[in-house]
Amino acid sequence: MKLYIVPTPIGNLEDITLRAINILKTADVVLAEDTRTSGHLLKHLGISKPMQSYHIHNEHQSVARVIERIKKGETLALVSDAGTPAVSDPGFLLVRACIQAGIEVECLPGPTAFVPALVNSGLPSDRFVFEGFLPHKKGRQTRIQNLLDEERTMIFYESPHRLVKALQQFSEAFGPDRPVSVSRELTKLYEENVRGTLAEVTAHFEAKTVKGEIVIVLGGKPNIKKQSD
Repeated sequence: MKLYIVPTPIGNLEDITLRAINILKTADVVLAEDTRTSGHLLKHLGISKPMQSYHIHNEHQSVARVIERIKKGETLALVSDAGTPAVSDPGFLLVRACIQAGIEVECLPGPTAFVPALVNSGLPSDRFVFEGFLPHKKGRQTRIQNLLDEERTMIFYESPHRLVKALQQFSEAFGPDRPVSVSRELTKLYEENVRGTLAEVTAHFEAKTVKGEIVIVLGGKPNIKKQSD
């Protein structure tokens, strides 16, 4: 009896690992954020398994049922629509509940969007802070203001229709010359990585229609003391 956390491709289906395929084949049940999306992946892999919906709108109600099934001896695999479950996706509550119930949890290494976005940004990657999604409305400006003195590289997830707004807000808060990299549709056919100052990158996306998943990698506050040493 065990819970496996199984990362799935963020775009290119070839990014699934051999171990992930094996776990999905041997698990008794696959917990999926969207059974239709994960169903397409399983079909592509030639895997037929019972699936159960587990997403942000039902995770509180589902946790107890999942715990009960595992305690009865089943092995469950948790997947999200793309990437690693519980990273800006449902899953945290279930992992915590399993640990509290003495159930073994094992997370497989695998795809996640912010790592390739950070690495190919060209910004310092020795120290960074992952902020996930900013609040849509209430608390958004407070979160940004709390990062004004952050010296580490900052990573954000954002939706396409809020990308320009986020870049404009960052420019107002951090200054238009702060370096930034925006990665869109990572690992997919139309992958795009746009690097430059906030002013330059904002202008680029203001002039086009934006689609796909977005990762923003923002340079930290320059350390004046280090620069002068």
